[in-house]
Amino acid sequence: MKQFAAFITKFAKPIVLLWCALLVVLAFFALQLPSKLQGDGFFYDGDHSYVTNELSDTFNLPAKTIFVLFENKTDEEISSALESLETIEEIQTITSPVGVEDLNKDGYAYGMLEFDNTVDDYFPIIDELREKLGESKGISITGEPVISKDINVASQNDLIKAETIGLPIALIVLLLAFGTIVASLLPILVGGATVVITLGLLALLGDSVNLSIFVLNIVPMLGLALSIDFALLLINRYREERNTQSIEQSVQTAIQTAGRSIIFSALCVIIGLGAMIVIDVEIFMNIALGGSIVVLFAVLTGITLLPATLMLLGDRLNKGRVFRIKPTASRWQKFAAFVMKRPVTIIVVAIILLCVAMVPIKDIELTIPSTESLPESYESRQTFDTLDEQFGLGDNTPVFLLAENEDTVDWDTTEGREKIFDIQQQLLDDPLVDRVTSMFTVANIESVEMWEMANSNPQAPGALDEVAENFIQEDKMYMVAYLDAEGSSFEAQDFVRDWSEKDLGVDFALSGQAKFNQEIFDEIAGKVLIAVAIIIVSTFFILMIAFRSILIPLKAILMNILGLGATFGILVYIFQYGHFGLEATTIVLIIPVLTFCLVFGLSMDYEVFLISRIQEEYLKGATNTKATVDGLVSTSKIITSAALIMIVITGAFAFTDVMPVKQIGVGIAIAIAIDATIIRLMLVPSFMKLFGDWNWWLPFKKNTR
Repeated sequence: MKQFAAFITKFAKPIVLLWCALLVVLAFFALQLPSKLQGDGFFYDGDHSYVTNELSDTFNLPAKTIFVLFENKTDEEISSALESLETIEEIQTITSPVGVEDLNKDGYAYGMLEFDNTVDDYFPIIDELREKLGESKGISITGEPVISKDINVASQNDLIKAETIGLPIALIVLLLAFGTIVASLLPILVGGATVVITLGLLALLGDSVNLSIFVLNIVPMLGLALSIDFALLLINRYREERNTQSIEQSVQTAIQTAGRSIIFSALCVIIGLGAMIVIDVEIFMNIALGGSIVVLFAVLTGITLLPATLMLLGDRLNKGRVFRIKPTASRWQKFAAFVMKRPVTIIVVAIILLCVAMVPIKDIELTIPSTESLPESYESRQTFDTLDEQFGLGDNTPVFLLAENEDTVDWDTTEGREKIFDIQQQLLDDPLVDRVTSMFTVANIESVEMWEMANSNPQAPGALDEVAENFIQEDKMYMVAYLDAEGSSFEAQDFVRDWSEKDLGVDFALSGQAKFNQEIFDEIAGKVLIAVAIIIVSTFFILMIAFRSILIPLKAILMNILGLGATFGILVYIFQYGHFGLEATTIVLIIPVLTFCLVFGLSMDYEVFLISRIQEEYLKGATNTKATVDGLVSTSKIITSAALIMIVITGAFAFTDVMPVKQIGVGIAIAIAIDATIIRLMLVPSFMKLFGDWNWWLPFKKNTR
C-alpha cells in the first residue's frame, strides 16, 4: 500500500482528470438505463418458461396477455376502441367482449390483447396502446407487461424521492461530522460519481444482459451509502494525520490505513453480493452484478479519486466552515470505560434484546411480489383489482400440462387417446382441481369409445379432428387444469410440485402461476444455504487474514447472525403485523435473502473500521483493554456518523411506493442501526474485554508485538 499511496499523491491531477472524463462519457449512457430495464427480475429458466414458449410456438397460445377494461361503454364504443388497435402489428389476437356474456358484468366489460413469445420489448407497445385508446374515461389497460412498465416508472420516481429525502439529511450528518461545507460535499460528490459511472456501465451491459427494474433502486442505494461511508472514513483519517504531518504524508497515511480497511470491507460486501449468483433467479444475478460493480467502483473512487482530490484541495478542504467541531473524545472515553467495567451485563442485556426482537420471525409469511408491488394510485393496479373483483380472474388458477410422446405413444390412436383421457381423469380426481380443459371436455365427450364413435360417423367423418388439432400437434399434447386455489398459495405450489413428480407414462412438464411460484420458491430454498455458507466461510477467512485471529471473525459472524435475526423479526412486526401506519402485508420472498447477503457484508464495514483501529493500537504495544478503549474512542464517532448516513440513504426508501424496494430499504436501515449500536459499540468491545489477549490468537502465528 505504501507504493500505491505514493503513486496516488504523485499523479493526483491526472487521476482526477481521468475520472472526470470517465464520468462525462458514462453519464450519457446512464441516462439510457431506465429504457433498458425490463420485468421484476423473477425469471427462472425452468419448466414454466419452457412450457409457456412451447405452447406459444406449437399451439399458438398467448405468451402474454394485456386486458382492456371498459366501464359503462356501449358495444359500438368498445368495438371502435378495439378496432383502433388492429394496426399494432405485435398483437397476435384481439378478443372482444361484445356479445360474450362471461366478459360482461354490471356495466363492466373486458377485452384481451394476446401476444406470442417473439415480443421482447413491451414498453413501446404499451405507450402506443395508451396513445390509441387516448385519455377516454372508462377505458384502461392492465396485465403483467403493463404492471411491469408502471413499476419501472414508479421505481424511477422512487429513486428521485429517496434521493431528495436522503441526500440533504446525509449532508447535514456530514456537516456535523466535519464542520465545513467542502469536506461535507466531497463524499456526496464522490458517491454521485460512483453511482453514475456504474449506471452507465450497466446501460452498456443492458444490451446483452436482461436487467431487472429494481436495479435502478438497489445500485444507487448501495453505491451512495458505501461511497459516502468510505469517504467519511478516509477523510477523517486524513484530517487526524494533518495535525502532525504534511498534506502529502497525511494522504499517504490515510490510504495505507483507512484505504486498507476500505478494501477489506468492500471484499466482504462483494462476497455477500457475489454469493447470490448461486441462486439461479434473474433478480439475484442482477443485484449481484450491479451491486458488485458499484462496490468495486466505490473502492476505486475511495482509494484513488478521493485521495487525489484531497491532494489537490489541501487545506482548502476546511473552507466554508459552518461551525467548529467540539471534541467528543471525553464522552466516548466515559462510554468505553462503562463498557469495560460491565462486559458480562452488557452482553446479557444486548443478547436478550436481540432475541426478543427475533420473536415475530415465527409468523413470517413470504410471497412473490406481483401487482401488490405497484402502488394503488396507478391506473393499471386499479384496473387489475377491478377485474379481479368483478370477474374473479384470480379465483381459479390455470395449470398447463404439456406432454410429449417421444415415440412411446401416438396421440392420434386409440392407445394415445386413452392416455390423454387417463391423464385428464387423474387431474379431475385430484380434490384441488375444479375443472379440466382438454379435447374431450371441449367436445363434451365422456370416453374414448364415444370419441371414436363420433369421429367415425359416416355422416360426419373426422368431425372431431379440428378439436383434436387444437390440443395435439405432432408429438405434443396439452390440457389445462383449473385449481380451486390462488396461484400464489402454498396449496397450489404443493399441487404442481407433487404432480411434477408423477409417472404418467409420458414425458410432461407444467406451467402457470402456481408452477412459476413453486420453481422460484424451490430454487431459493434449495440454494440459499449454499449462498449463506459461501458468505460465512469467505468472510471468516478474510477477517482471519486481516486481523490474524480466530476469535475475531467467529465473533463477528455470530453477532451478525444475531443482528440479522433481530432485523427480520422487526420487519415482520412492521410490515406483516401492520404497524407505524402501514397496511399489513406479506414479506417479499427475496427480502430475507437480499438483506442477509447485503447487510452481512455492509455490517463488516464497521467491524473492520473498529477492529483495525484496535489492532493498530495493540500492535503498538497497548494492552488488549487499552487498545479496545482507544480504538472505540477513536472510531465511535466515525462509525456512528457512517451508520447514520447509511441509515438515511437506505431508510429514505421507506417513503417510496414500490413495496419490495420499501422493504429492502427499511430492512437495511434497521440492520445497520442494530449493527452500529448494539453490536459494534456494545457487544464487540465487551467480548474484546472478556477474551483479552486470546482475541489475537492464531495457530502458528509469530508474536509481532
